Amino acid sequence: MDTFIGRKRELAKLRRQMDKVRDGGRVGRPGRAILMRGRRRVGKSRLAEEFIRQEQVPHVYFAAEQESVQEQLQRFYAAVSASELPGARLFAGQSPQSWSGALELLARALPQDAPSIVVIDELPYLIRSDPYLESKLQRAFDRELSRIPVLLLLIGSDLSMMEAINQYDKPFYMRATDMVVPPLTPADVADKLGLPAAEAIDAHLVTGGMPMVCEEWEPGATLWDYLESAVADSTSALVVSGERALASELPGDAQARRVLRAIGSGSRTRASILRSAGDIPHTTMSRTMQMLLDKRMVLAELPLSAKPSRETRYSVADSHLRFWLPFLSTSLTDIERDRADLVLRRIKRGWSSWRGMAVEPLVRESLRRLDGLPEDTVAVGGYWTRTNDPEIDIVGADREPVAQRVTMVGSIKWLENRPFDRHDLAELVVHRSKLPGADSGTPMYAVSRSGADTGEVVVVTPEDLVDAWR
Repeated sequence: MDTFIGRKRELAKLRRQMDKVRDGGRVGRPGRAILMRGRRRVGKSRLAEEFIRQEQVPHVYFAAEQESVQEQLQRFYAAVSASELPGARLFAGQSPQSWSGALELLARALPQDAPSIVVIDELPYLIRSDPYLESKLQRAFDRELSRIPVLLLLIGSDLSMMEAINQYDKPFYMRATDMVVPPLTPADVADKLGLPAAEAIDAHLVTGGMPMVCEEWEPGATLWDYLESAVADSTSALVVSGERALASELPGDAQARRVLRAIGSGSRTRASILRSAGDIPHTTMSRTMQMLLDKRMVLAELPLSAKPSRETRYSVADSHLRFWLPFLSTSLTDIERDRADLVLRRIKRGWSSWRGMAVEPLVRESLRRLDGLPEDTVAVGGYWTRTNDPEIDIVGADREPVAQRVTMVGSIKWLENRPFDRHDLAELVVHRSKLPGADSGTPMYAVSRSGADTGEVVVVTPEDLVDAWR
């Protein structure tokens, strides 16, 4: 069995909910429900399986698929019938009619005076097949499941749909605890792969912290050792996971893929995305962009300063897709014909430039978690203008997107053999003078892979960034 790495916070949250099930919860209502969401390949199912393994209570695990309601019900009945639930035999030989009947029968099959776990994976597939499922689930939970000691774990990869289930105008509102499963952290990746901090951050940029991609990385292997092996294998998780993600998130939507590829290739503004994506009408472009934002596949960011701005920039939310789109999505034919050497050559040629941009969101998120930042630093972002004069990697402030007070400014230098030097310092001082809300007393930071040659900045090292996640 593979060693289970990370997920301490997530497992602790699940255990707290299970403790409430054991304690009896509200009067006569020990049953609890959790809505677990996270991107595909992020390890939600593996987390649920590890939680079940640790708890060692009666359980049933049902993984939904995109099929008819009748087919889904038949597989659900088979899963419960094959489980170790006390009343599993109730499902044997039954002819499923509806989800209402299936959930009512499930309540009878569960132990009535001992804790149990029910997992329904990829719930959005069931909802798409049966638009009334949320109401049926609500009735079953209120009348049956909440009255017995069961933890109902509802998992989904469609982020917007999973969020909507717990909104005030939905039947299941206020009946479940929301839980987000993020990718593995840089600290998790460092521990799993046995890499120094700087190399672990590079590994995180490539894998996106996706467990299935990390599993293929031999502990201690360098980035280029890993890429040489993974790119040469057309079935490796690194190669295939991007296409599978697009196929599940954007089935048949060629225009959305074009827009996403444009963003992934470095286009950051609406005008540049439109130029790169090709002949797409403006109205279609707006509708497509909103859909990508709703699906959390694309992030929209505004400059952080004391002055309002409308200079929105867009980026691919998934770090692994950020790597896959420019380097692998256009190289699949070469990989299929065993020309991984050409792909690796292209990656090496564009690596430094790509990494310099790709590391910025990870650095900012790490800084948000870092102790010791200037007082009142609540938000960490960047600043830019339409002409990129100035363009500042790091801005700390007391709120966002329009700050009352800028608390820090900083620069990111992520090169192996070049520290932050006095030339970089002079540039940062000039940029600070152009930042609305900053002045000569605003502290300056340098996030550098190779240290700094000047003592006039606070230096943040790769080790500091990784430790911020521990």
